[in-house]
Amino acid sequence: MPNRKLMPDVIKDQQLATLPPDATARDAAVLMAERRVAAVLVTEGRLLKGIVTERDLTARVVAAGRDAAATRLAEVMTANPDTLGPNARAIEALELMERRHYRHLPVTADGPDGGAVLGIVSIRDLFAVVRAHLEDEIRDREAFIFGSNYSVGMSP
Repeated sequence: MPNRKLMPDVIKDQQLATLPPDATARDAAVLMAERRVAAVLVTEGRLLKGIVTERDLTARVVAAGRDAAATRLAEVMTANPDTLGPNARAIEALELMERRHYRHLPVTADGPDGGAVLGIVSIRDLFAVVRAHLEDEIRDREAFIFGSNYSVGMSP
Protein backbone atom coordinates (compact mmCIF):
# COMPACT_ATOMS: atom_id res chain seq x y z
CA MET A 1 0.00 0.00 0.00
CA PRO A 2 2.68 2.57 0.87
CA ASN A 3 3.99 2.90 -2.67
CA ARG A 4 0.92 2.13 -4.75
CA LYS A 5 0.07 4.99 -7.08
CA LEU A 6 -3.47 5.97 -7.91
CA MET A 7 -2.79 5.25 -11.57
CA PRO A 8 -2.28 2.50 -12.63
CA ASP A 9 -2.21 0.64 -9.30
CA VAL A 10 -5.67 1.62 -8.04
CA ILE A 11 -7.47 3.01 -11.08
CA LYS A 12 -7.32 0.92 -14.25
CA ASP A 13 -9.49 1.01 -17.38
CA GLN A 14 -12.12 3.14 -15.70
CA GLN A 15 -15.20 4.28 -17.60
CA LEU A 16 -15.99 7.68 -16.15
CA ALA A 17 -19.50 8.84 -15.30
CA THR A 18 -19.53 12.48 -16.41
CA LEU A 19 -22.18 15.06 -17.14
CA PRO A 20 -22.05 18.77 -18.03
CA PRO A 21 -23.02 21.45 -15.48
CA ASP A 22 -26.35 22.08 -17.22
CA ALA A 23 -27.47 18.45 -16.84
CA THR A 24 -30.12 17.88 -14.20
CA ALA A 25 -29.99 16.18 -10.84
CA ARG A 26 -32.31 13.56 -12.31
CA ASP A 27 -29.82 12.95 -15.14
CA ALA A 28 -27.15 12.35 -12.50
CA ALA A 29 -29.37 9.98 -10.52
CA VAL A 30 -30.23 7.99 -13.65
CA LEU A 31 -26.56 7.77 -14.69
CA MET A 32 -25.57 6.65 -11.18
CA ALA A 33 -28.24 3.95 -11.26
CA GLU A 34 -27.28 2.76 -14.75
CA ARG A 35 -23.57 2.61 -14.00
CA ARG A 36 -24.01 1.48 -10.38
CA VAL A 37 -21.79 4.29 -9.11
CA ALA A 38 -22.24 6.77 -6.29
CA ALA A 39 -20.68 9.86 -7.88
CA VAL A 40 -20.75 11.75 -11.16
CA LEU A 41 -18.00 14.09 -12.29
CA VAL A 42 -19.27 17.38 -13.66
CA THR A 43 -17.14 18.36 -16.63
CA GLU A 44 -16.90 20.82 -19.49
CA GLY A 45 -15.01 19.00 -22.17
CA ARG A 46 -12.25 17.18 -20.30
CA LEU A 47 -12.02 19.80 -17.53
CA LEU A 48 -13.39 19.06 -14.08
CA LYS A 49 -15.89 21.61 -12.79
CA GLY A 50 -17.36 19.70 -9.87
CA ILE A 51 -18.64 16.46 -8.42
CA VAL A 52 -22.12 15.28 -7.44
CA THR A 53 -22.56 12.33 -5.11
CA GLU A 54 -25.51 10.39 -3.77
CA ARG A 55 -25.15 12.40 -0.56
CA ASP A 56 -25.38 15.64 -2.54
CA LEU A 57 -28.55 14.48 -4.29
CA THR A 58 -30.08 13.43 -1.00
CA ALA A 59 -29.21 16.56 0.98
CA ARG A 60 -29.25 19.28 -1.69
CA VAL A 61 -32.12 18.08 -3.85
CA VAL A 62 -34.45 15.60 -2.14
CA ALA A 63 -34.22 16.92 1.44
CA ALA A 64 -34.37 20.51 0.17
CA GLY A 65 -37.61 19.75 -1.69
CA ARG A 66 -36.17 20.63 -5.11
CA ASP A 67 -37.43 19.21 -8.38
CA ALA A 68 -34.69 16.83 -9.59
CA ALA A 69 -35.78 17.23 -13.22
CA ALA A 70 -35.43 21.03 -13.02
CA THR A 71 -32.36 21.35 -10.80
CA ARG A 72 -29.11 21.81 -12.71
CA LEU A 73 -25.96 20.12 -11.47
CA ALA A 74 -24.20 23.49 -11.38
CA GLU A 75 -26.63 24.43 -8.57
CA VAL A 76 -25.96 21.40 -6.35
CA MET A 77 -22.48 20.12 -7.21
CA THR A 78 -19.41 20.56 -5.09
CA ALA A 79 -17.53 23.00 -7.29
CA ASN A 80 -13.74 22.82 -7.64
CA PRO A 81 -13.39 19.67 -5.53
CA ASP A 82 -10.11 18.52 -4.07
CA THR A 83 -8.17 16.36 -6.50
CA LEU A 84 -4.98 14.38 -6.65
CA GLY A 85 -2.72 13.65 -9.58
CA PRO A 86 -2.24 10.19 -11.08
CA ASN A 87 1.15 9.75 -9.41
CA ALA A 88 -0.21 10.40 -5.92
CA ARG A 89 0.06 7.44 -3.59
CA ALA A 90 -3.02 5.55 -2.44
CA ILE A 91 -2.22 6.42 1.18
CA GLU A 92 -2.35 10.14 0.30
CA ALA A 93 -5.84 9.69 -1.12
CA LEU A 94 -6.95 7.73 1.92
CA GLU A 95 -5.61 10.35 4.33
CA LEU A 96 -7.22 13.23 2.41
CA MET A 97 -10.56 11.45 2.20
CA GLU A 98 -10.49 10.62 5.90
CA ARG A 99 -9.51 14.17 6.90
CA ARG A 100 -12.14 15.83 4.68
CA HIS A 101 -14.88 13.21 5.25
CA TYR A 102 -15.68 12.25 1.69
CA ARG A 103 -15.84 8.99 -0.18
CA HIS A 104 -14.91 9.99 -3.75
CA LEU A 105 -11.87 11.84 -5.01
CA PRO A 106 -11.31 12.92 -8.63
CA VAL A 107 -7.93 12.26 -10.21
CA THR A 108 -6.79 14.94 -12.64
CA ALA A 109 -3.83 15.42 -14.93
CA ASP A 110 -0.78 17.34 -13.83
CA GLY A 111 1.23 19.77 -15.94
CA PRO A 112 -0.11 21.33 -19.15
CA ASP A 113 -3.25 19.18 -19.05
CA GLY A 114 -3.94 20.18 -15.44
CA GLY A 115 -7.61 19.88 -14.59
CA ALA A 116 -8.30 17.23 -17.22
CA VAL A 117 -10.18 14.36 -15.60
CA LEU A 118 -8.38 11.04 -15.62
CA GLY A 119 -10.41 9.08 -13.11
CA ILE A 120 -12.05 8.93 -9.73
CA VAL A 121 -11.03 6.90 -6.69
CA SER A 122 -13.53 5.77 -4.10
CA ILE A 123 -13.08 4.70 -0.52
CA ARG A 124 -14.13 1.22 -1.70
CA ASP A 125 -11.23 1.18 -4.19
CA LEU A 126 -8.82 2.13 -1.43
CA PHE A 127 -10.30 -0.44 0.94
CA ALA A 128 -9.52 -3.13 -1.65
CA VAL A 129 -5.91 -1.92 -1.86
CA VAL A 130 -5.54 -1.89 1.93
CA ARG A 131 -7.07 -5.37 2.21
CA ALA A 132 -4.74 -6.78 -0.46
CA HIS A 133 -1.77 -5.17 1.29
CA LEU A 134 -2.76 -6.67 4.66
CA GLU A 135 -3.24 -10.10 3.10
CA ASP A 136 0.25 -9.87 1.57
CA GLU A 137 1.69 -8.83 4.94
CA ILE A 138 0.05 -11.77 6.70
CA ARG A 139 1.29 -14.21 4.06
CA ASP A 140 4.83 -12.83 4.33
CA ARG A 141 4.81 -13.03 8.13
CA GLU A 142 3.46 -16.57 8.13
CA ALA A 143 6.16 -17.61 5.65
CA PHE A 144 8.79 -16.00 7.88
CA ILE A 145 7.48 -17.51 11.12
CA PHE A 146 6.57 -20.97 9.89
CA GLY A 147 8.83 -21.34 6.88
CA SER A 148 7.99 -21.01 3.23
CA ASN A 149 6.04 -24.29 3.13
CA TYR A 150 3.55 -23.25 5.81
CA SER A 151 -0.01 -24.26 4.90
CA VAL A 152 1.18 -26.26 1.91
CA GLY A 153 0.27 -29.91 2.17
CA MET A 154 3.38 -32.04 2.60
CA SER A 155 3.23 -35.56 1.21
CA PRO A 156 5.09 -38.31 3.05
